[in-house]
Amino acid sequence: MRILRNLEDLPAPLKGGAVAVGNFDGVHKGHRAVIGEAGRIARGAGAPWLVLTFEPHPRSVFSPNTAPFRITPPPVKARLIAQLGVDGLIELPFDLEFSRQSAETFIENVIVRGLGAQHVVSGYDFVFGHGRKGNCELLLHKGRELGFGFTSLAAHGDEEGGAFSATRVRTLLREGKPREAAEILGRDFEIEGEVEGGAQRGRTIGFPTANVQLGPYIRPATGVYAVRVVSVGDERPRWHGGVANFGSRPTFDGNGELLEVHLFDFDGDLYGKRLRVALIEHLRPEIKFAGIDALRTQIAADAETARRILKKAAVLPLTKQRALP
Repeated sequence: MRILRNLEDLPAPLKGGAVAVGNFDGVHKGHRAVIGEAGRIARGAGAPWLVLTFEPHPRSVFSPNTAPFRITPPPVKARLIAQLGVDGLIELPFDLEFSRQSAETFIENVIVRGLGAQHVVSGYDFVFGHGRKGNCELLLHKGRELGFGFTSLAAHGDEEGGAFSATRVRTLLREGKPREAAEILGRDFEIEGEVEGGAQRGRTIGFPTANVQLGPYIRPATGVYAVRVVSVGDERPRWHGGVANFGSRPTFDGNGELLEVHLFDFDGDLYGKRLRVALIEHLRPEIKFAGIDALRTQIAADAETARRILKKAAVLPLTKQRALP
């Protein structure tokens, strides 16, 4: 899959395609339905299959002081979209100047002149252009006028009637419900980051941890999780079960948020490696213990609970990554 960040670099073989357009943070089941419909149209017409998205996410531009909220930062989003078989991903730079263009200008400059799109697909609630005045009705009207087809997909949801949406995923993660979030995503929610050096207190109590900063990721509920972990980059992954704590480490009067991951039955050096940490189930909230012995006892109990959960939990489809050494 080609990844492009401006329309000037779009090669001729990728012009005239069927284009799925949206933010697609999370690449959840609803997003994949939109992208998949563009693929169905593209393959039927013998045309390129494209995805058009925007980076950074518009929310971070309009509300720069908002708390981290990304389900899939750009590299992760691109990887998930590539797995679908898309020919090209266009990540248009989004800033305040870009946001001031009218919806009609966006259609003419991006959809028609830039992409030469023969068909556009979006979700039913896609809005764009200055003042969010562009919508599906406008795309349908302008498509008839300017010569491209348009398809809007209705909301997809579960059997209980809940819509597949990034907002719902974020709410579930903040509530400590990663299993329910996984049902919308179609995979376990993961946090990917580089292992950093720490105080190494875990080694002193028999539970060494790999410390991962969350960066732009949404902050899930604080506390202890059963997790599966793999390092990034290998063609033959080996997933390791583990237990992780996300929070501020109140027993040690810690400052700032940190994800501390203890891998079961693993003895190796992870410093400097990038890990993918899949949150499987929230075990308990983060609490402050009276001392190290009480903390050690609770971690041992958490680890046993996590082992039992992971033994029963189905492994949802995850992409190939490097096996831990």
